[in-house]
Amino acid sequence: MTGEQTKNSAKTEADTCRELVTPKLVAAGWSTEPFAIGEQRTFTNGRIFVAGGKVRRGKQRRADYLLFYRRDMPLAVVEAKEAGLLAETGVQQARDYAETLGLKFAYATNGHRIIEIDYLTGTEREVERFATPEELFARLTAGVHLPLAAAPHLLEPFNLASGKVPRYYQQIAIHRVIEAILLGQKRILATLATGTGKTCVAFQICWTLWSSRWNRTGEYRRPKILFLADRNLLVDDPMAKMFAPFGDARHKIAGGDVSQSRDMYFGIYQALTNASADVFRQYRPDFFDLIIIDECHRGSSRDESTWRAVLDYFEPAVQFGMTATPLREDSRDTYDYFGNPIYTYSLRQGIEDGFLAPYRVHRVITTVDAAGWRPSKDELDRFGRVVPDDEYETKDFERVVALRSRTKAIARHLTDFLKSTDRFAKTLIFCVDQEHAAEMRQELVNLNSDLVQQYPDYVCRVTADEGAIGLTHLANFQDVDKPTPVILTTSQLLTTGVDAEMVKNVVLARVVGSRAEFKQIVGRGTRLKVDYGKEYFSIIDFTGTATRHFADPDFDGDPARIEEVLVDEAGEQVAILEVMAETEAPEQEDAISHAYELTDPGTGIAANEPWVEFNTEPRKYYIDGGEVEVIGHLVYDLDTDGKKLQVVKYTDYSGRAVRTLYPTREALQSAWADPDTRIEVLRELAERGISFEELAASSEQPDADPFDLLCHLAWNAPLLTRRQRAEQARRQSTSLFAEYSDTAREILTLLLDRYVERGILQFNALSELIKVQPFDRYGSPSEIATRHFGGVRGMKDAVSRLQGALYRPHA
Repeated sequence: MTGEQTKNSAKTEADTCRELVTPKLVAAGWSTEPFAIGEQRTFTNGRIFVAGGKVRRGKQRRADYLLFYRRDMPLAVVEAKEAGLLAETGVQQARDYAETLGLKFAYATNGHRIIEIDYLTGTEREVERFATPEELFARLTAGVHLPLAAAPHLLEPFNLASGKVPRYYQQIAIHRVIEAILLGQKRILATLATGTGKTCVAFQICWTLWSSRWNRTGEYRRPKILFLADRNLLVDDPMAKMFAPFGDARHKIAGGDVSQSRDMYFGIYQALTNASADVFRQYRPDFFDLIIIDECHRGSSRDESTWRAVLDYFEPAVQFGMTATPLREDSRDTYDYFGNPIYTYSLRQGIEDGFLAPYRVHRVITTVDAAGWRPSKDELDRFGRVVPDDEYETKDFERVVALRSRTKAIARHLTDFLKSTDRFAKTLIFCVDQEHAAEMRQELVNLNSDLVQQYPDYVCRVTADEGAIGLTHLANFQDVDKPTPVILTTSQLLTTGVDAEMVKNVVLARVVGSRAEFKQIVGRGTRLKVDYGKEYFSIIDFTGTATRHFADPDFDGDPARIEEVLVDEAGEQVAILEVMAETEAPEQEDAISHAYELTDPGTGIAANEPWVEFNTEPRKYYIDGGEVEVIGHLVYDLDTDGKKLQVVKYTDYSGRAVRTLYPTREALQSAWADPDTRIEVLRELAERGISFEELAASSEQPDADPFDLLCHLAWNAPLLTRRQRAEQARRQSTSLFAEYSDTAREILTLLLDRYVERGILQFNALSELIKVQPFDRYGSPSEIATRHFGGVRGMKDAVSRLQGALYRPHA
C-alpha cells in the first residue's frame, strides 16, 4: 500500500466530506447566495414500528449533500464515501436518493473522483468537477423545455410564515404542478394519500403563482384562483387557516355573493350550481386562471355529473385535481378527465417514511356475521310485519334487516376494548345509516354511563341531521386539547374532509364496498401526533371490509397487525385465534358508487342516508330479540418477506421468522449470548412485529427466557425457565465468580437474581439498572465499577461473561 493509499484509508467519511468534497462544492460556486449547500439533510422521519403495543422509530434517510439553486429548489444530491473506497460505491445510493427526491442530477464521490448521474440524458459518467449552479439549472430548464421567461415563477420562494417547511414529497408535487402549468398543461392531477398534506401543496402552488404574478394571458397581474370542493368542511378550514396569508384577497362564494374583485376564491359545487340558479355563470368563462379541485374523485369529473357543468364552463382555466385515490374502476372517470397523475405519494410510502401512522387491524366476528341469520317461521318484526324467509348476511344487516342484538354485541365489545386500552382514545364508528348511528350511540351511552355522568358528550352522533350541533361536536372532537367527545358515530359524513389528528380507533360497523371510500376512511386515523401519544391507530372491523381490501395486492398500505376476535351476544370475548393474514379477496361490491352527489346545497353535507319519512313504509325489518355472540379473534400480519398476509398462529409465525433469520439453534445462540449482537437480534425481531410480551402470553409461558421461547417455537427445543438458567449458570461458572472479591460476587449474584425476576433485556441498560436498589448501597455505577471490578471496562467484561454463562450450551 502506498503512502497516499494509507493516508486515504485513514480518512473517515466525515473527514472526506470536510477536507475534500466541501471545498470542491465551494469552488463550483454552491456556497454563494442565493445558492446553498445543505449538508447531512434528513428527509424522512423513519418508519414507526409497533410490536406488543410498544413503538420505535426506524432509521431516517439522510443525504450527505443537497445542492440548492434557491432556498426551496434543490437541483442535485451528492453521496460521499470515504476516500479509501471507490467512488462507484456511492452510485446506487445517490440514484436511490435522487429518485426519491425527484431530482434530475446526482453525484457519487470519494473526494478524488466524481461520478455524475444525469436523468435528463440518461447518462452516468466521471467528471473533473461538480457543475456550477447556473450550469445545472440551464440543463434542467433545457431538458424539460421550460422557457427562460417562466423560470421566475418556478423559483418564487414558498410562504413559510407558519413555520412549517413542506416535506420532500410536497415539494416535488408543488414543483411538478407549477412546471406543468408553465409548460401549458391544462388538466393536471396529483395523487397524495390522506393525511399527507394536500392542502399545504395547494396553498404553496397558489402562493407561488400569485406572488410571482403568473396568469394564463401573460399580463402583469395576479391570477384569479378558485379552490373548489363538495363540502364546506373542505373549504372553510383551509380558507381560515392555511390560506390566511392571502388576507383580504380571499372570498368565499356563498349565498349568491359573487364578488369579482378578489383573487383567491373558495366555493362548493352546491353553492355554485343549484335548482334555482347557476351562480357560477355570473362569472365570465375565462374569469379564473386556475381552479383547484380538492377530492376530485368524488363526482366532478364524471361525464354525467351535474357538477361537471362547472368545470366545462370554466374550460379556459388550468384545472388541477387532487385526490387520495389511485386508479381503479371506481375512480377511472377522474383519470380519464385529468389524465395520469404527475406525482403520486401513496399511503404505503407515507407509512414507510414515518410521516403517517401505521395501523393494527382487529377483525371481530359475530355469530350472525359468521353463519348468517335466518328468521324463524312467520317471525314478525318490531312493526308486526312478517320478515321474509331468507338467509341474511353481513351486507344485509341494517340495510334489509336491523338486528338490535348485533348492534348491542358490537357496542359491548367496543366498550370492553376501550376499557382494556384507553377509554379516552378518540374513536370514529362508521355505521350503515343515520338510524344505525343513533342506535349505536344509545347503546354506547348506556354501556359507558359512568363516564357519561361526568362527560355528557362522551358519545355523540355526527350525521347530516345534527346540523350545527353535530359540527360543534365534530370541532370539539378534532380539538387535541379537549377530552370529549371521545366516540363519534356516523354514516357517510365523516368519511372524508375531517382532519382529526388524535383518532386512535376507526371502527367499521358497515360494509364498505368502494375501495376509494375505504381508503378515505382509513385515512381518518393516519395522521400522527407523537407529542400527544398518537403514534399508531387501530382499525376495528366487524364486517370483514378491512381484510378483503387489504387482500388486494394493489392496496398500498400493509397493516402492522390484524386481530380477529370472537364475541358473544353480551359483547364478551369468548375465543381468541391470533393469526397473521392476507387471504384472497372475494368479489367487491360498490355499495355507494354515486352517493356523494346527494348533498345538502347549503352545507355540502352528505345526506344520502335519510330517516324513514312519516307515513311511509319502514325501509327495513327491525328485529329486537334474539342473541348474537362474538365468536372469533384473528390476528393477521405480513409474512417474513413482507409481501403477503397469511392466516397463521402468532406463535407459528414467530417461529418461522426466527428460522428465516437464523437457520440453526446454534446460530441464534451465538448471536444471543453476546450482548452486542443481541441488540441486532432484537432489532430484526422487532421489525417483524415479534414482541416477547405477546409471545409469552400467547404460549402461556410467562417465566420462560426469551431465548428459550424462541428456540422452542422455532425448533421445538425444551423450555427452561429463567430460574433454571440462573441456577445452571451459578453451578457451571464457579471459576468466573472466584476471580472477584466477595462484594463483586454479591453484585453478580444480585444481577442473576434480577435476571430471574425481569429477564435478560434489562441488561441492555446496565448503567440504569445498577443505579437503583439493591445496587445503590454499593455506591454509584462509576464507584461500583472502580472499587470492585477495576474500572468500567472490567465491569462490562464481567457482566458480559455472566450473560455468556447464562446461554452457554449445557450437557
